[in-house]
Amino acid sequence: MSGSFNLSWGDILLCAAMGYLLGSIPFGVLITQLAGLGDLRKIGSGNIGATNVLRTGKKWAAVLTLLFDAGKGAGAVLIGQHFWGAEGAMIPEGAMIAGTAAMLGHIFPVWLRFKGGKGVASYMGVLLGLFWPVGLLAIATWLLIAWLFRFSSLSALVAAALAPAYTIAFGNLTLALLTMVLTIIIFLTHHDNIYRLWHRREPRIGAGKNGV
Repeated sequence: MSGSFNLSWGDILLCAAMGYLLGSIPFGVLITQLAGLGDLRKIGSGNIGATNVLRTGKKWAAVLTLLFDAGKGAGAVLIGQHFWGAEGAMIPEGAMIAGTAAMLGHIFPVWLRFKGGKGVASYMGVLLGLFWPVGLLAIATWLLIAWLFRFSSLSALVAAALAPAYTIAFGNLTLALLTMVLTIIIFLTHHDNIYRLWHRREPRIGAGKNGV
């Protein structure tokens, strides 16, 4: 046993490795290459997420990327919960470890020399897997802000900022603490976007291939 965890260090490492490897699969890069759209890392911002895939002009490819990136976050949580979940726990340790590792895997994928995406879709997937009401509220927030202002980054930042509050409203303080940590990660990965938003230079959703 290890500290306040019910998992051994070996189980923690296995769970984290599983989540990281699943999260590090670069679906955006794979989908655009299979579709003959070229190297996603040389298009627009070079980011491997769905927003940059949209700049190829192929909405279906962006939707697939979004679903797969969210799916790997949710999938890591469910696998972690199944194999390393503490019976009776409101949020099993394995689920939290695997979900966090999956999000970090997307941001720092070993296959792409640790240069990945910003983690938004994976973050939403992790929230859905951990506690689906909060996940749905975060997605609804993203959609609302995107519809109102047409900034993908602003939508992500607002949704991430409100996710801990949603979690607290449901009375799950353990998940709220984890959500706060993941939200900080989202803000860190969006530091360039925050700068551009502040200086009114952030491109709107649907910007062409030269958008950032």
